[in-house]
Amino acid sequence: MASTAITSKKEMWGGGSEPYGASYGKLMMWFFLLSDAFTFSALLLAYAALRFSAPSWPVPDDVFAAVPFIHAHLPLVFVGIMTFILIMSSVTMVLAVEAGHRGAKKEVTKWMIWTIIGGIMFLSCQAWEWTHLHHDGAWWGSNPFLNADGTPGMVNFTNLFFTITGFHGFHVFSGVIINIIITIMNARGVFERRGTYEMIEKVGLYWHFVDLVWVFVFTFFYLI
Repeated sequence: MASTAITSKKEMWGGGSEPYGASYGKLMMWFFLLSDAFTFSALLLAYAALRFSAPSWPVPDDVFAAVPFIHAHLPLVFVGIMTFILIMSSVTMVLAVEAGHRGAKKEVTKWMIWTIIGGIMFLSCQAWEWTHLHHDGAWWGSNPFLNADGTPGMVNFTNLFFTITGFHGFHVFSGVIINIIITIMNARGVFERRGTYEMIEKVGLYWHFVDLVWVFVFTFFYLI
């Protein structure tokens, strides 16, 4: 009876050392992402508190209306392209994880490379956006954009925009570097020799988290 109880408890937890079937590495990644979510939440809540307590605020359609090489007023078109690129990189990451489950090393490498390209494209777009806004006079401590009621814009808008999008961009940059390292390891057959591609799944969790955070950043800054 005692041995049966022990066995059933192990099955419930997915093994003695793997609670609910999740490895130690996966659990630590979830803990890290949870703590990171608190940081982003605090920043976005601070923005929301300042945004809705202010009598007026810059209109996103007026601030984010530029597109490279096109001299026209196109509200949110460029950031829409950025968002599409990041979402597609999340799709390629899903395909890389799925290939890892099948042990298809070449497919993992292919989809990881596409994910890296998507991350680099997103960072390049963000660099252009920052450069364009800086050229217009926007930076930490400087807000050239008028509020919706025609009054001068508060620096809280630009301060939080560059802080939060910069913090997110740093996460994307870190993810790209990690993905490059993992892709090289995979191409050299490291995970094949280990007999598990779980590392692909762990970096996939991080990448999906970065994409999810961007949805909230996009909503707060570009839509509201």
